[in-house]
Order: sequence, then C-alpha cells, then structure tokens
Amino acid sequence: QVQLVESGGGLVQAGGSLRLSCAASGRTFSSYAMGWFRRAPGNEREFVAAISWSGSSTYYADSVKGRFTISRDNAKNTVYLQMNSLKPEDTTVYYCAAGLVYSGSYYPAPSHYDYWGQGTQVTVSS
Repeated sequence: QVQLVESGGGLVQAGGSLRLSCAASGRTFSSYAMGWFRRAPGNEREFVAAISWSGSSTYYADSVKGRFTISRDNAKNTVYLQMNSLKPEDTTVYYCAAGLVYSGSYYPAPSHYDYWGQGTQVTVSS
C-alpha cells in the first residue's frame, strides 16, 4: 500500500514557476514508477510526466516538454514536478500516481498506476 500526498499548488502569473511535491508513505516507494497527471475536460486524467523507479528514465507530454521537469528522491520518498514558463492552459488539478510500470509505452496510461493522490490545484493567471 502506498499513500500519496501532493503539495505545492497555488496561483501564479503566466510565465512563472511552481514546484509540486508528492510525498509517499510506505517502504516500497523506490519500487514504483511515479507519474504526474492533470485533470482534463470530461474529468479525464491527462498524462504530464513520469519517472522510472530508479529515476534513470523520464517521460513527458509534448505539451510540457522543455517547461516541466520530473525528479525523485527515493531517500525522501518524494517525487517532484518543477513547472516553469507556466501558461493559463496549465490551470487544472494535478495528481501524482504510483505504479509498477516498467515498459516505456505504459508510462502515459493512467490505468497502469495503482495509487493516486488527492490532487493539488494549479491556477495560472494571464
């Protein structure tokens, strides 16, 4: 069992930055790939970024590539999402997720993640 708690959301002007954190409970955190998703229209979960269990591989949606950076600290049981050059269209709820994902093609799929946080709101004003 893994419990996830996101933090770091808030209100920022366009072009600004935010750093989201996701703290995980449980001793098996380092076994899990971690992903960040965000709420899309229709309440769908849109893939943002993911990182392998070791941190050696990262994956990004085209819409955030070059602006967002995912990282993890397995000693602290925490995954981060550094968001730079934020745009109004980045406004929504962001979720972190944990899953036993090992194949590159599976990282963007919400169905491959077993545990989810409650979400944190990011609002980017124009």
